[in-house]
Order: sequence, then C-alpha cells, then structure tokens
Amino acid sequence: MLEKAPSLGADVIMLDLEDAVAPDDKPEARDNVIAALQDLDWESSTMVVRINGLDTQYCYRDVVDVVEQAGRWLDTVLIPKAACAADIHMVATLLSQIEDAMGIEKPIGISALIETAPGMHNVDEIAESCPERMEALIFGVADYAASIQSQAASIGGSDPNYATITDAPADGGARELHWGDQWHYPLSRIAVACRANGLRPIDGPFGDFNDPEGYLIAAKRAAVLGYEGKWCIHPSQIELANEVFSPGDDLVDRTRRIVAAMEEAAKNGSGAVSLDGRLIDAASLRMAAHLLHKMELIEERRNGSSPAPVPVAGA
Repeated sequence: MLEKAPSLGADVIMLDLEDAVAPDDKPEARDNVIAALQDLDWESSTMVVRINGLDTQYCYRDVVDVVEQAGRWLDTVLIPKAACAADIHMVATLLSQIEDAMGIEKPIGISALIETAPGMHNVDEIAESCPERMEALIFGVADYAASIQSQAASIGGSDPNYATITDAPADGGARELHWGDQWHYPLSRIAVACRANGLRPIDGPFGDFNDPEGYLIAAKRAAVLGYEGKWCIHPSQIELANEVFSPGDDLVDRTRRIVAAMEEAAKNGSGAVSLDGRLIDAASLRMAAHLLHKMELIEERRNGSSPAPVPVAGA
C-alpha cells in the first residue's frame, strides 16, 4: 500500500502510525514509514505522518525517530485527538529541537485532528496556538462521536434518528419526517476556527467505501461549509474528492465573468452590477478571487511547477 500511494492521485498522503496500527505493531510500522519516506518517490504529494496520541507511550518516539531519520521528506505532522494549545506547543517544541539538531532547513508543519469533546471546546485556542507551523484542522468524526457518547453508528454518514417530524395534520394525513445533519455543528465550528486563523479546514473519513453516492453527498456538504478537502480511506474515493473540491468548468466560467463585469463596473464608477439577473458586488468579487486563486494553484500542480499543497482533495 505504501508503494502504490504516490500514484493514486491524492494531493496529500497520510502515513498512519495511530489507529490503523495494532499496539504490538507500532515499532515496525514506524520503521516502515521511515523507510517509505526515505526510499519512495513522493515528489507529487504532500507528505503527512499521523503520530500516536500524546497520551500514549509511542508519541515521543514517533516524532523523534521519524523526523530525525526522514524529516527532510516530511511536510506535516498530524496530531490526533488534539485537546488544547499545549498539545500543539509540545510537538512544535520537539520539532524545533530536532530540526536544529539535524540541520533540517524547511520547517515541518503541524495539522491537528479535532475529534474529542475537549478538542472541540478548545478549537479556537488550538487553531491560534502556533501560527508559524499550524496548517489545517481535520474533523475526526468517529472518535468525536465516541467522545460525546453519540449513538451514531456510521462513520461520517447520516443517521435517521437525527430527525424531526411534522405535527399531525388535522385531516389525519401522514406526518413527514425530515432528516437533519448531526455533524453540522462541529463541521461549521471547525471551519470558522480555521478561517479566522488562516488554516485549512479538512473533513475526515466516510467509512463506507462501497457507497460512492454517500461519500459525494458528505463531500459536497463539507465544500459548501468552506472545507478544502476530505479524507479518502480507499483509492476509489480519491476521484470523488477531486471531483467535488476542484471547481467545475461552469463555476470557473461564471467566476471569470463576475470578475470581468466588476472590472467594467469599476470603470463606470459603479459598486454593483447585474449579471444573469442577479446582483453582484464587492463581496462577489472577493469570492471570485478565492476561487481563481485555487484554480491557479491547481494548474500549477498539474503542470508540475508547484510543490506546495493545493486546496483540492485530501486523502
């Protein structure tokens, strides 16, 4: 799986030392990750290693061994179950010491999984904790559900029990059941914390990889809330993520027309103008600018001219 990962089309590849690895296999998994970072070609991907939780005996060794031996090929360390700013500062301090000792010139970034009740409660302080290293916050839906003792059974999907029902009609007709989204609050909360601090909000996994329609719906929900990518736990989900988080041709065309219309309005001394029967103004231009910037980054990546992570799909 490590050998196939660079060719699958994901922008970000996470090598996992935490939940995907049984306790007895932790040391071997760490060695495998180090060897993979050293030996495989990751040029086309942003490389992330998810370390074990700070409350485990494996965490410090993950950071020290991986960064000392393979830090030159590592872009970001992912902290699971981040609970407060102190968690981020601990890993940041270790990274600074190892980078200085090993002569690693490019600073290694930090991303954090928000997947516990304390982490959600302290999401603002986590987001603003380390501006020089923090890059993204990821919603970890499965552990979050466990932390708040939710009765939801699916990972990232909807639950029919999170619903409301209409009042009984006077004529005795059928009542209507309206499903809700039990993950709307944490997703929105993380998005706001990220955007207020210049970070990227990333949605976590969708567990049923045999349900592409369910994955697409979950990804589109996240995109509407301002997310820049979504995890893929199976190669079949990568194309779906790229489809959702890469702006479509129709949207790009309309965005360019908005920019052109606003430029013309500015020449005429107008602050707003009508396009296709809808009002557009300075806010429309700001939205358009963000989208066009994403498109520029995507094109740079396709042309192989930008090694930086781009705001499309995550894996």
